[in-house]
Amino acid sequence: MKIKKAILPVAGFGTRFLPATKAQPKEMLPIVDKPVIQYLVEEAVASGIEEIIFVTGRGKRAIEDHFDVSFELEKTLVEKNKQDLLKAVQGISSLAKFSYVRQSMPLGDGHAILQATNIINREPVLVIFGDCLYDSQVPASKQLIETYEKYGESIVGLSQIEKAEVSKFGVIEGEKLENGVCKITKFVEKPQPEETESNLVAVGKYIITSEIFDILANIKTGKSGEIRLADAFELMLQNNRPIYGKEIDGQWLDTGDKFNFMKASIHMGLKHPEIGEKLKNYLKNLNL
Repeated sequence: MKIKKAILPVAGFGTRFLPATKAQPKEMLPIVDKPVIQYLVEEAVASGIEEIIFVTGRGKRAIEDHFDVSFELEKTLVEKNKQDLLKAVQGISSLAKFSYVRQSMPLGDGHAILQATNIINREPVLVIFGDCLYDSQVPASKQLIETYEKYGESIVGLSQIEKAEVSKFGVIEGEKLENGVCKITKFVEKPQPEETESNLVAVGKYIITSEIFDILANIKTGKSGEIRLADAFELMLQNNRPIYGKEIDGQWLDTGDKFNFMKASIHMGLKHPEIGEKLKNYLKNLNL
């Protein structure tokens, strides 16, 4: 079955970025001149996705407004003959079909995904969390979709990191099948470096099948007191159900904390046609 829908859970509070996120969603913070969430939607669309389902919460209205038509703004740009900006703005609302569902309580990422059950209608679906950008020749989501088309089971996007950093992430252990692909045997949530031999971590991009939705629907509360996607994966492994991991080719730009957000901004700024050269010269001449 072709994957045509993507779920983007965006209901979190963004507490790591307070006070900037007190009145605006973390996902709307800009990397150069586009919010993080637009990069993710563009990645999904470039991977063949036709419908985007946002799982939102209170205070997330700006996301809905961003992907809607803005008649007043477009009219102003027409009157001022700013055609390039007009084209950029008009292109946002036509990227895909957009749907919005609410997560009324912060009960975990698995609970957020469950809110889209009726829209998904038992189809395999792409899931992208809001702090995982990739600079890659082939869109990161497309790499996962192509892996799903080969193996036909749930796929976890992976990246190698420094072993000393594994305690910040969900780590997977598995059996290598081919270059960049493994059959997952174990999930380890934020282990100490000595507790695992693996340095492969989940980066917040997944393909999940209807089986995952069924498992999530029957989880009351997981180990953390929430309904987590990782709990569903663990239950699948306990039942000898296959899950595959795909190491994503490209540069992972984690925007989940302030330092990495700044690194992502600099990386994308250096590639931006308008400011790239100026930024490069500025960084070269810094005398700190």
